[in-house]
Amino acid sequence: MTTIFHITTSGQWEQAQMSGEYRGDTLDTEGFIHCSTATQVVRVANALFRGRHDLVLLCIDTDRLQPELRYDEIPGGERFPHLYGRLNAGAVVKVTPFKPDAGGTFRLPEDLAKGA
Repeated sequence: MTTIFHITTSGQWEQAQMSGEYRGDTLDTEGFIHCSTATQVVRVANALFRGRHDLVLLCIDTDRLQPELRYDEIPGGERFPHLYGRLNAGAVVKVTPFKPDAGGTFRLPEDLAKGA
């Protein structure tokens, strides 16, 4: 099992659970849902979500995915996992509250850091 991660709001995830699938903010506008590996997710959180307290971290089992998963290269050469379709809720094996510290900075939750 390979785990990838996606950062979203608790409200968006609650809606996804009711429908059984998650579209994210970028599926319609960019054609895919942005995800990260364990080594990328904290950097992404600190760059894009610094100080936000309404977030959850979706832990996604890539073996359970229904949409196509691609590791796309971004400028600079780094490759990020992207989902080319709606995320089926059954692929999400864990949802963790994702809160920053007092300075607004994120760290990988301790239970996830052990497996990273």
